[in-house]
Amino acid sequence: MNPDTSIARYWTNRTLFSLLWPLVIEQILAVTMGAADTFMVSTVGEHAVSGVNIIDNINNLLIIAFTALCTGGAVVVSQYIGRKDHENSGIAAKQLVYSVVLISIFMMLMAVLLRRPIIRLFYGNIDNDVMEAASVYFLFTGLSYPFLAVYSANAALFRAMGNSRIPMRIAILVNILNISFNALFIYVAKIGVMGVGLSTLISRMIAVSISTVLLRRAGPVSLSGLFNIKIVRPMIKNILNVGIPSGVESSMFMIGRLFTQRIFTYFGTAAIAANAITSVINSFSFMPGTAFSLALLTIVGQCIGAGDIAEAKKQTFKIMKMAYVSLFVLSALTYIFQKPLVGLFHLGPEAYELALSFVRVHCFSMGLGWAVSFILPNALRAAGDGRFIMVASTVSMWAVRVSGAYLFAFTLGLGPLGVWLAMGADFVVRGTFCLTRWARGKWQTKRVITG
Repeated sequence: MNPDTSIARYWTNRTLFSLLWPLVIEQILAVTMGAADTFMVSTVGEHAVSGVNIIDNINNLLIIAFTALCTGGAVVVSQYIGRKDHENSGIAAKQLVYSVVLISIFMMLMAVLLRRPIIRLFYGNIDNDVMEAASVYFLFTGLSYPFLAVYSANAALFRAMGNSRIPMRIAILVNILNISFNALFIYVAKIGVMGVGLSTLISRMIAVSISTVLLRRAGPVSLSGLFNIKIVRPMIKNILNVGIPSGVESSMFMIGRLFTQRIFTYFGTAAIAANAITSVINSFSFMPGTAFSLALLTIVGQCIGAGDIAEAKKQTFKIMKMAYVSLFVLSALTYIFQKPLVGLFHLGPEAYELALSFVRVHCFSMGLGWAVSFILPNALRAAGDGRFIMVASTVSMWAVRVSGAYLFAFTLGLGPLGVWLAMGADFVVRGTFCLTRWARGKWQTKRVITG
């Protein structure tokens, strides 16, 4: 296929900025929504906070299946858009929605019917009041899985078109509704954890309703005729070819992370608290990087679909350069203001010093290796090279992060700091794999759209 030079004309600095800034805002809103839930439910009691936190961790693991499919769908649709094949981009979009609905309904039934055994599987025997809070919250968030899945698919489709403003606006609305419903159910109706779960369910129902209506309008990607269900197996196969490796990689990452997080329990409450606080600080520093990775998925996907390898390389270099500058600035600011940032959380002396040491390691490792570890892989996925990313990430996670964490913490006697050092080493090794793959150009021979 001859390269479509209109791709190069479309992705100018102006259009790139128009795609990026709503993505950054959306990431900020995603973090603040979780923080708002935790803050507001804390008025109910420690058991409520614990229950919500437990289920949020389990939810993150269970919803990987349909979020991975959304990645696959976004790549397939963006490549069809790059080809200017709007008919097939609309068909692929509907196949994505059908797929995530089926997967999410299965996950919903698991969460609703087996919620207590699942909680015990991950956390063992916990206090009765925490179990009750967790079970109630799990019920309502489980019921919301299909709505979350379809909204995630819809948001991915908007981004595949290069339209990140609509998901941002919906995210703003959802945050306002979520906080309002939380206030109503917690402070007025006095139904505690049930209120937080019910608020999440209602907000996600509204989000999916609005996004589906907007996507049913004519455009590069349209969901018109969504309910005239027709399964196109080759397109679903194309989506799965990208989505399955992404899901396996994410699953391995989450499981490996659980293994490393357990190390902190061996070193007492101070280590656990220091790790939790450092993770909160980190979550804000990662937000621009996540926006850049989502942008790469759209832009490189369209360039590959148009057959313009040179433009894919050019846009990837441009975005990676922007990502490194932003991460370096954030790392430097975090390092400079580490003491007042950690001091906001009123930790004890031991936890305070541990948190400072964790933050320092994080600042250096994030500035050095995070971009090539977690942003560049989306360029490879968009080109159809997701299996390499799956293998490289899994090997790095278990051989470097998990094994290294136990080696540094216990064998070498570095204690909890060893976990953060192993994490930094994982960034460097994973990033080296991805950068080498990109430089050698093997991804250029891959294909996403087949059949």
